Amino acid sequence: MSGFSRPQKGEYPEYYHTYISRTAGDDLIDLLRKGLSDVEVLITSLPTEKLNYRYQPGKWSIKELLVHLMDAERIFAYRALRFSRGDTTGLPGFDEDEYVPNSGASDRSVESIMDEYRALRASTITFFENLTPEMLGRTGIANGQEISVRSLAYIIPGHEIHHLGVIRERYL
Repeated sequence: MSGFSRPQKGEYPEYYHTYISRTAGDDLIDLLRKGLSDVEVLITSLPTEKLNYRYQPGKWSIKELLVHLMDAERIFAYRALRFSRGDTTGLPGFDEDEYVPNSGASDRSVESIMDEYRALRASTITFFENLTPEMLGRTGIANGQEISVRSLAYIIPGHEIHHLGVIRERYL
């Protein structure tokens, strides 16, 4: 289904503008597909030893960053599912700094991580492709703040673009 349009300020907490502003155009599905392609190209270009590299003590490795992207995508898509279906239950936030050390990313192969990444992205794309404009415009409360389904959809590729930039600037 169509009906994608960029979220407007006021549809999301100001904090998320950092991510949404990194996306270009209205074609969410293209952004999601391009994001997956960009991740695959970058990750397959890196030597294996680089995937566990940390640019500073206490910072995440590239493999941990990839799993963080998947965790966040799942959470944003889950919020979008709940709100798109008219669920008005307020949803809690999440602490990414607790998720990453408990992810087991360092012990996984990059092939395993990328297989999961592709499967997750296929699911995310299919979900958003089937939302109506009405569903995309619905809102809910997450982490104590109102946000639209459309905003959650655009945060996913914007968050990915942000972290790919971090990888290029600090890890390579």
